[in-house]
Amino acid sequence: MTVLVGYLPSPEGEAAFTAALAEATRRNETLLAVNSPRSGAPVSAEAADDRTIADLLDRAKQAGVEIRLRTTPHAGELADELLDIAEEEHASVIVIGLRRRSPVGKLFLGSTAQRILLAAGRPVLAVKP
Repeated sequence: MTVLVGYLPSPEGEAAFTAALAEATRRNETLLAVNSPRSGAPVSAEAADDRTIADLLDRAKQAGVEIRLRTTPHAGELADELLDIAEEEHASVIVIGLRRRSPVGKLFLGSTAQRILLAAGRPVLAVKP
């Protein structure tokens, strides 16, 4: 089994990675970190740079957790991409970071986290920074 974490280089992404690393350690499972920038974007704040990726790999190694990193760009909704990967990888849990959004903001813009929480066919651990 695998612990799947959706990672963005942000405080929410860092909180999610930290929680996922602890969960993978507790479950004695492989950690799959997904950092999926939007396909076709010339520059993406969603993409982790080489230094950040090296830090994630080092943190997992220090914790004694096997880690795989998936950086394939996504074309559709990120929620759908994570849910598809969770199915494909038979993830035991999905770990995501939550950011604070107003109810009106959720109404107009939707919420990736909300879609994952409602549609996942497995446990979801949602953490705040």
